[in-house]
Amino acid sequence: MTLKGFGVLLGCAAALVLTTACTASYREAKAEERFPPVGDFLNVNGTQVHYVTKGTGPDIVLIHGASGNLRDFTFSLVDKLADRYRVTAFDRPGLGYTERVNPNGTTLIEQAHLLADATEQLGLQSPMVLGHSYGGAVALAWAVERPDSLSALILLAAASNPWSSDLSLYYKVTSSDVGSAVVVPALTAFVPNPVVDRAIEDVFEPQSEPPGYAEHIGAPLTLRRDTMRANAMQRANLLDEIKALHTRYGAIDVPTEIVHGDADTTVGLSIHSIPPTNQITGANLTVLEGIGHMPHHAAEPEVIAAIDRAEERAGLR
Repeated sequence: MTLKGFGVLLGCAAALVLTTACTASYREAKAEERFPPVGDFLNVNGTQVHYVTKGTGPDIVLIHGASGNLRDFTFSLVDKLADRYRVTAFDRPGLGYTERVNPNGTTLIEQAHLLADATEQLGLQSPMVLGHSYGGAVALAWAVERPDSLSALILLAAASNPWSSDLSLYYKVTSSDVGSAVVVPALTAFVPNPVVDRAIEDVFEPQSEPPGYAEHIGAPLTLRRDTMRANAMQRANLLDEIKALHTRYGAIDVPTEIVHGDADTTVGLSIHSIPPTNQITGANLTVLEGIGHMPHHAAEPEVIAAIDRAEERAGLR
């Protein structure tokens, strides 16, 4: 290649990088304009935490899964519970509008401590803690790390025990140094909306997403560069963290309700919800026939019934 040819190639590469960065920034700004914060902010040990609180009664904290935010719960569940509970939903670190704690991937334990500290700062009284999917692993970390700060545990399709399958190519790439620097900005800038819509459809299978869910959840927030990086690092580190965490479940002594669909292909019932019934004394498992990975939408009455059982077992009224 001639020096002139190299210069042209270098110029094209620079133009592509600039175009990608500008387009990514534009799409991030539009996402935040379309889906602004819906709650309030709290400074917890120097970290800005976004949360929503609604209702009166015994306290319950809701923790969302990977690639999500608290809007997953404000779509329906918060309002359904608020007539008899004080419901607080948090954005996890790096997702939604809560800041990252650790650029190398905020650990389950770091997230648990942050959210437990936030509940104390808000004056919540020994809340029940509900976690969905990855958020269920955070809830389990909370239960073993801060056992005196919660009254009951509700796990929805929660990641809980080690598995043998490999990390997906998507997370291998986006959690790598090169992927974080090159692929993540390109995805933010150029991923088409139908790809996002399909990802939402996939997580609900074999059910369909509720009408209006895609317009409510704020999926474009997940495509912001910092959010994608935070989510990718958390997901890449999850298996090793679960390997260390799952040996401690025997210390959990609060009422525990586990809800899992037998058609869930994202977090397997046999790996993640059947073993905890033996690992956690008194854990009660509800298996939902034909339900996939989103039981708090696809089987909301059954999830609410599990919450009510946990509240009764904990003697909160």
